[in-house]
Amino acid sequence: MAPKGKIAAKAETGANLGFEAKLWAAADALRNNMDAAEYKHVVLGLIFLKYISDAFEAKHAELETQRKKGADPEDPDEYKAASIFWVPKEARWSYLKANAPQPTIGTLVDDAMAAIERDNPSLKTVLPKDFGRVGLDKVRLGQIINLVSDIALGSTADRAKDTLGRVYEYFLSRFASAEGKSGGQFYTPSSVVRVLVEMLAPYKGRVYDPCCGSGGMFVSSEKFIEAHSGKLGDISIYGQESNYTTWRLAKMNLAIRGIDAQIGHGDTFHQDAHPDLKADYVLANPPFNDSDWRGDLLKDDKRWIYGVPPASNANYAWVQHFIHHLAPTGLAGFVLANGSMSSNQSGEGEIRKAIIEADLVDCMVALPGQLFYSTQIPVCLWFICRDKSGKPSPGLRPPSPSGRGARGEGYRDRRSEVLFIDARKMGTLVDRVHRELTDDDLARIAGTYHAWRGDKGAGKHADMPGFCKAAKLDDIRKHGHVLTPGRYVGAEAQEEDAEPFEEKMKRLATSLRMQQREGAKLDVAIATNLKELGYGG
Repeated sequence: MAPKGKIAAKAETGANLGFEAKLWAAADALRNNMDAAEYKHVVLGLIFLKYISDAFEAKHAELETQRKKGADPEDPDEYKAASIFWVPKEARWSYLKANAPQPTIGTLVDDAMAAIERDNPSLKTVLPKDFGRVGLDKVRLGQIINLVSDIALGSTADRAKDTLGRVYEYFLSRFASAEGKSGGQFYTPSSVVRVLVEMLAPYKGRVYDPCCGSGGMFVSSEKFIEAHSGKLGDISIYGQESNYTTWRLAKMNLAIRGIDAQIGHGDTFHQDAHPDLKADYVLANPPFNDSDWRGDLLKDDKRWIYGVPPASNANYAWVQHFIHHLAPTGLAGFVLANGSMSSNQSGEGEIRKAIIEADLVDCMVALPGQLFYSTQIPVCLWFICRDKSGKPSPGLRPPSPSGRGARGEGYRDRRSEVLFIDARKMGTLVDRVHRELTDDDLARIAGTYHAWRGDKGAGKHADMPGFCKAAKLDDIRKHGHVLTPGRYVGAEAQEEDAEPFEEKMKRLATSLRMQQREGAKLDVAIATNLKELGYGG
């Protein structure tokens, strides 16, 4: 087993809450009868507007002190040069806050959003502009503006970004929970995202998510690099999202953190926004068991090298799409329903067999249940590697400061071998229905993979019954090309019971008699109490 390694960017989860939870409680109290899906855009839109306005006003104050040196606080180019959005006067938060009690506040917010889009082309068509509609209570809107105004930001733009970024991420997760299934279509729990990112370790290169939702994979990748003292500019981000409102959320989610990304809108299968992209990393959580992907229109598609996926289920269409977009040394990590590991319906078994026989599968991880807000469907993680030979890739991924992700030095030759990890017993319940993986869980899973893969400084791998097993291709063939980790890791070793049988029976018999005596006493006490209450027999 690998040693526990450093985990980047500690998650703000239900088990570790700060002011975000208090802010959510206050905001949710103002929701009144508004549907969560509708309210989401009201609150997140205002948080975004607050962020860009605060960053602008901090830069504006700085430029005011430099007037004598020729600086112009009202010159948009000054802000563009610093990668800060230009905010016209009618869109600045101070103006909106001052007018929050007015019945026209909804129209003023809409005008502010339109003005920002007008002066910042990268935000065109992204921002919500329906605050003036009749159905939105303007008194409540003013109260929400005052609430967002009270977010403590500190004195620097970086601190402001961090604070509002945390609020934004936390609110996204809570809206996903409130919306149920529809919210879960675009929000992947942070602990699941972190497992993928920690295992792939994307230090340098092109990162691609063709079903990017609200952009959580990209945010986590940037956090990972930052936590490991890397350069944020070392990765290029590409994504696509089919749902228009979710695409807008992604654009805002990335903009609020200053992440530059090429995010296309449209159906990835039918309108691929990056048809020529060959990514170094693919990170994705595609829709589970999607039957509405119109696969019957793509039977002759060039992506189906390993077999035509069934029109009734897009799982293996996604797998082959990921493979198609991988560079010759690329790595992919993605979430799929557990059925993908063993299904033989509609030719899926043959496609999985072809992918396995091509030696593309690197690692399989079975996850515990209750991780997702939207579904109780058990899920797993797939890791695909284009080249498992261990040959170095000069200039692509230099050794990281932690010694991990050293693709420039190459990994261990692991051809004809797959690592299976059974993590179903991991995680901690944060409420009655939701489970989260802890930092220790993440470190154990990622560390095991890195040790097996041969990352520098990751330690030596050893199989552990009940948890992990490095299986040969011949073993997988014997199991009919099924990739379920439980088939390979075996049973966890049980502690030997050294207590002699006679002694154990004496001890158990004594304990039973004591419990019987206590039970008899309780029966008497209950009967007495009932009699005193007038219910005696």
